[in-house]
Amino acid sequence: MPSPASIEETKALLKATLRQFEDFPTKGILFEDILPIFKSPKTFQCLIDAIKHQIEANFSTPESKPDVVVGLDARGFLFGPALALQLGAAFVPVRKQGKVPGPTVQAEFEKEYGKDVFVMQADAIEAGQKVIIVDDIIATGGSAKAAGELVHKLGGKILEYVFILELDFLHGRDKLDAPVYTLLSGQPEKLGS
Repeated sequence: MPSPASIEETKALLKATLRQFEDFPTKGILFEDILPIFKSPKTFQCLIDAIKHQIEANFSTPESKPDVVVGLDARGFLFGPALALQLGAAFVPVRKQGKVPGPTVQAEFEKEYGKDVFVMQADAIEAGQKVIIVDDIIATGGSAKAAGELVHKLGGKILEYVFILELDFLHGRDKLDAPVYTLLSGQPEKLGS
């Protein structure tokens, strides 16, 4: 298990690895690019180990262990399955509308630069299953809240929301109905600040 010192080292490594792009995907947005994390197996493993450590520290008994990791479209797919395997949990994707076959449940949400609809297969989570929801960044909280609504519609219990990075100034965590864990917080309120 990682020590507190190694968690801090992981945070520093992740922060140094992230890249930012101004005015992407629209003017006024400072886009946080997590893709460089996955170029390095060591950095990727450090990310998974740090998140796994957090989850196991909070949910250490067999009764509290997560059954399912839900990953949000699309960057939650990059580390959600690896995390689920490490935890011995199932992985369930939350996708954008029109990308999932069969019966689904859906939830609409507003994000920092538009509206969208998330869907999940209607049999993806069983009533009473314990769920961790993961994504790369929490900004306004709209997409994570929609994922939580999908979990609730299927009868799942959300243990925690987990993110690599939080844009604190947007107060996205205030919209969520379970504890929130983030490895990093960052970004000034406005470009150039």
